[in-house]
Amino acid sequence: MSAPTRKRRWLTICAISASAALVAIPADAASGGGHSPFGARDLARLAAERQQSVGVMSPSLAEEDDGNEADEIAEGAEQFAEARTAPGVVAPGAYGAAWAAMAKLSVTKGSWRHVTDRPYDSDDPRYRDYDSNSSGGAGRVTGRMAAVEADDDGYVYAGSAGGGVWRSRTGGGHWQPISDRLPSQSTGALALDGAGRLWLGTGEATTNADAYLGSGVYVLTDPHDGTFSARGRVGGDELDSTTVHHLRFGGGKVWAATSAGVWSHSTKTLSGAWKLEFAPNPDYLPGGPKAHDESAAYKNITNDIAIDPKNPGKVVLAVGWRSGDDYNGFYTKAQDGSWTRITDGMGDLPTDPDGVGNVTFARSADGSRYYALDQSPEQMNTNPDSGLEGIFVSASGSPTGPWKKIADYHQLAADGSALTSSGYMPGVQAWYNQFLTVDPSDPQHVYAGLEEVHETKDGGATWSAVGPYWNFGFPCWSIDPARQTGDCHQTTHPDQHGVAIGRYHGKGFVYVGNDGGVYRRPVDGSQDASGHATDWTSLNDGSIDTLQYYSVGVGKDLTYGGLSVTGGLQDNGQSLLRGGDKVMGSNFGGDGGDTLTDPANGCNIAEEYVYLSVQVTQNCAVNDGSWVNDPGKITSYNVAPADNATSEARFIAPLAADLKSSSTWIAGGRHVWVQTHGYAIRSGDEWKSVYDLGAGRTATAVAASGGKVYAAWCGPCNNKGFARGIAVGNADGTGWHDIALPADGTVPNRYLSGFAVDPKNADHVFLAVNGFSRHWTEGPGAGVGHVFESTDGGTTWKDISAGLPDVPANSAIVTPNGGLAVATDLGVAYRAPGRTTWQRVGSLPAVAVLQLKLGPDGTTLYAATHGRGIRSIRVRDLS
Repeated sequence: MSAPTRKRRWLTICAISASAALVAIPADAASGGGHSPFGARDLARLAAERQQSVGVMSPSLAEEDDGNEADEIAEGAEQFAEARTAPGVVAPGAYGAAWAAMAKLSVTKGSWRHVTDRPYDSDDPRYRDYDSNSSGGAGRVTGRMAAVEADDDGYVYAGSAGGGVWRSRTGGGHWQPISDRLPSQSTGALALDGAGRLWLGTGEATTNADAYLGSGVYVLTDPHDGTFSARGRVGGDELDSTTVHHLRFGGGKVWAATSAGVWSHSTKTLSGAWKLEFAPNPDYLPGGPKAHDESAAYKNITNDIAIDPKNPGKVVLAVGWRSGDDYNGFYTKAQDGSWTRITDGMGDLPTDPDGVGNVTFARSADGSRYYALDQSPEQMNTNPDSGLEGIFVSASGSPTGPWKKIADYHQLAADGSALTSSGYMPGVQAWYNQFLTVDPSDPQHVYAGLEEVHETKDGGATWSAVGPYWNFGFPCWSIDPARQTGDCHQTTHPDQHGVAIGRYHGKGFVYVGNDGGVYRRPVDGSQDASGHATDWTSLNDGSIDTLQYYSVGVGKDLTYGGLSVTGGLQDNGQSLLRGGDKVMGSNFGGDGGDTLTDPANGCNIAEEYVYLSVQVTQNCAVNDGSWVNDPGKITSYNVAPADNATSEARFIAPLAADLKSSSTWIAGGRHVWVQTHGYAIRSGDEWKSVYDLGAGRTATAVAASGGKVYAAWCGPCNNKGFARGIAVGNADGTGWHDIALPADGTVPNRYLSGFAVDPKNADHVFLAVNGFSRHWTEGPGAGVGHVFESTDGGTTWKDISAGLPDVPANSAIVTPNGGLAVATDLGVAYRAPGRTTWQRVGSLPAVAVLQLKLGPDGTTLYAATHGRGIRSIRVRDLS
């Protein structure tokens, strides 16, 4: 059998602001009996799909189903954000106000237990089934790292997408959280200044989907021993509710490239307001006449700042929305002090709006060279292979050039890359994956991050893919568990975001942050004959848990005793923690969406990829990989409903089991689907459509109890004509009808995110509503409230949100004692039985909780946090 290619499953997510832009793809699931290892979603398939998608992308919101995996990330971005914004625009300060309100709530008894506080092995040899990505070479992983910084004393700082900033005193590993007191746990940038202070720009700026807005910039004077606090915020609230792409220093100033223009502040005096240096379209900024325009979030995006080391007054701004806009370009100050677009003289580096997209700068320590990495909107919109315009160098050291191109995607593909298929080559996601840094001791030694890690030691004349995407497809690869990744060396997790170079015990190391956490290797490390590094080390030792869960499932472990806890993750598949495990394993690959786990048998698991692509296993997907030669030994099966094939389901689509019957499942796309074979299902044909929600509508939440089914939908789901509704019926297909929601706004015209059915009475149901209330949201039908109650099967609803912080609600669950727990973007709230007041459950940082589940005996509540792993708390401690 030829060397296999693997299916690739991503998700990422967009800054929650005015809206999120972006595009879509159907999920094409593998059948269990196929002969192509690891499913049909391999790179060759993705390449063919992307070739068909060329030209469909645009700077505005796109709704096409174009079949491009890179665009799939963008579609996830749009959908995650629209749940919090449509049909209006969220005003700055919404999350800050919500966090302040959450902090004022009384706190329940008890405390959260950290369930996933151990290493997570993505190459666990126990789970090498058809739908696993195990043996790819990434090793131990954690959640997405947006930024990394390091010093020469062995201290490393890792800024996660949603789980805050972490510190290691040992050159990586033995991590400690240092930003838990801040109102934002989303990292955009980290930077050490000349005085050794650590600067943090909050708000992840990858414009993907689960990237949350920040609360400004903070400084930690003593990063070796201190922790960030709100008192360390720089300036006022000027950068609240923005994202920060980069922080750069020069001329006694710190410069911030944000989603709302370029700002500066004195590095000596931290009080006083930030100065807006440049915004290409100031009318769209908060307070401007066009601030509530649906495109406002995209009109002032800035990416990086280059400061001339010989003349700190000479500054070049890289400005532009990645999908393209008229304002995209490079800007510098004219003699009269105004910022003007650079139109020529830059050499090979484009200056036209179509050629300037997401840009990253890097300067050599001696000031002799500047480097730049540029993704171009034109490439992204027209090139089926890559969005990368190129990597460039200014050999004069001046940010105004002249610049010379030193790499394009063809050259990087030929340097040992795993991405060599036409239609899927290096830089295909250059808008999402980018870093660039220069070895402080050698101005010609450069590391560049795209999907992979690339290195040049001769200023760009030659390159090596030192961190290939994965090891699948290379001759060295083997699925044999005894050989781990065969003769291949460990690589990094794909999708690079942050990089730093520091020293530990006198030795230089490069640290990279990506969708799998933090990795390091010696700066002058070794390579094999293919140019792949032989010395990567995963620093994800289990002391750092920034895993981004969408879901959680809990069942009894019949093999080892205790419980089996599983959950779907952003770009880290499905984690599985069984009784007695000291290391979690990964039994499904790619993105994990919703999950179902049999309470009576934790090895009966259904795992959702995207767009209702569902795989099921009845043995925890335990497999030694022998199915490669004998397909009959596959132990997981694709059972996707038909809406998966037609892409008539949301990116993360709802999936639920009936509260009274674990063998009755409900799935939601355009249709409401029911299957009654439980975990014995083997084919998508076993699903039955019991209700058609209608063309253009997709389910946002489903729930069932005793055969009564609730389904919420939206359609259109973005700001343009946003509509939502509820349908109710029976699992046998009878009695289906749309609920006539009153026009008085009793239930707001916002995204309906979850149901909680009273297990004692199926007509008693609670509804969780996402987004912000009218105070923070402009637009028709914003309404008020986040939690609503019905005692007549959904016919009428009552707002029970009084006293609950105004924060997006993601899901809810009725506890066995009759209480109600609600998962929000800032933790969990609880209303005790017979009470009308709300409490905060335990003490969590400002992290989003996307789903709540009860353990098999109902005594423990589990929370899937999107940035701090899975947590649990005893139900008896909530009252």
